Amino acid sequence: MRGSGKVAFGGYSGQAYSPAGDKGRFVLPPLFRKAVKDSSDGRVLCLMKHPTWNCLVGFGLSRKPELEAQLDREEELAARLGKEYDRDTRSSQLFGFQELPFDDSGRFVMPEHLRALGKIEDGLYFQGGGRFFTLWNPEELAQMGDDWAGAKAACDSFLADTKAKSAKGGGK
Repeated sequence: MRGSGKVAFGGYSGQAYSPAGDKGRFVLPPLFRKAVKDSSDGRVLCLMKHPTWNCLVGFGLSRKPELEAQLDREEELAARLGKEYDRDTRSSQLFGFQELPFDDSGRFVMPEHLRALGKIEDGLYFQGGGRFFTLWNPEELAQMGDDWAGAKAACDSFLADTKAKSAKGGGK
């Protein structure tokens, strides 16, 4: 039954790869597309720069209340520790994401400033992360440490498959 229109959101998991398309478009892979739709009650992808890694972070609109709760927790912790807390600055950091529409096929246009921040070039590797997923330039992912061995292996496999398909089809 769909009564409330709300779908229980189960988080983001899995891996995928999407080569850059024409006109600066990328495709949100089906696995992630469904999860974002479930999380956003529609086709809205939220993207921002990861705070420490050279990649982007993606999620759906359902994360907004979670970010508000995070602000409350951080402010409470700072007060308990007697530390300064600039809620406005932190709020700007957490809510500085861009809301991007995507079509039924998952195509979306990534703004140039996000491409530059994530060092995105010819394609995107998607890595599930539970509450969010990361979008990587494969070259940036390759520079990560051994903790990322599984993601690197998956990315390498996707890149090899993409290269083989391109070679079979004569390339574009």
